[in-house]
Amino acid sequence: MGIFSRLSDIINSNISAILDKAENPEKMIRMMIQEMEETLVEVRSSTAKVIAEKKTVNRRIDRLRQQAADWESKAELALGKEREDLARAALIEKNSVLETVAALEEELSKLDMTLDKLTVEIEQLQAKLTDARARQKTLLMRTTAAQSRVDVNQKLHDVNIDSAMHKFEYYERKIDLMEGQVDSMNLKQRGLADEFEELANQEKIDQELEDIKAKLNKK
Repeated sequence: MGIFSRLSDIINSNISAILDKAENPEKMIRMMIQEMEETLVEVRSSTAKVIAEKKTVNRRIDRLRQQAADWESKAELALGKEREDLARAALIEKNSVLETVAALEEELSKLDMTLDKLTVEIEQLQAKLTDARARQKTLLMRTTAAQSRVDVNQKLHDVNIDSAMHKFEYYERKIDLMEGQVDSMNLKQRGLADEFEELANQEKIDQELEDIKAKLNKK
């Protein structure tokens, strides 16, 4: 697959749709980021090569233009010496050199177009990579949070905790029973006290009745 084809596939990809369909989104986003990073390295390497090639072509064009100028100077010199044949030959060489310059300038234009395209693609790929890394961070945070909830639930249902809760409930029931026994004893003691109090009140009433009877008999 060509580099531009790979770039186009990556840049036009819908990360959300891909992750929604993935069985393991974390693994998928990790693979996507790796692919983007590798492609970005390759694109930057290609860009560096294009820049280097541009410099080479520009140097060749400069040298050839200098050669063309030299041939033109030679043609002028030949004409000054009335050597039109040499002047014609020099001009032929000059035109040949300028044709080469024109071809190189066309090649340079293509290199500029390629470089412009690579620059745009790098910017788009970098933006896509930044987005993917942000999504990876979000996924990791969600995974960590989910794992924390799982750990808490596991601890809540831990055998030791369940056993401790059962023991706690057992001791609660035991204390309730002891408190019930104490309350029962208090009720019994209170009932006995009430009986004695009732007897005392009955005795007092009987004494008052006897006093009244005695008073009436004296009359």
